Amino acid sequence: MRMFKRYVPKMIAKHVSRLFSGRIYIDGRGGYEFNNGQLLVPVKAQQRHYQTVNEINQEIRRLKDC
Repeated sequence: MRMFKRYVPKMIAKHVSRLFSGRIYIDGRGGYEFNNGQLLVPVKAQQRHYQTVNEINQEIRRLKDC
């Protein structure tokens, strides 16, 4: 499990797309799992979780398009 002390979507997207599956924890945002190179919405998700997943998955798509 990788822990991020700051929420930087580009850095997190690079990590998720490289490892392809696993878990991460972001201070102030909570724990997340990722599979097939995409961040997954956690169980009992709140609005901030959906927003975080959406932002990071958009960055992953941007990285794959380049």
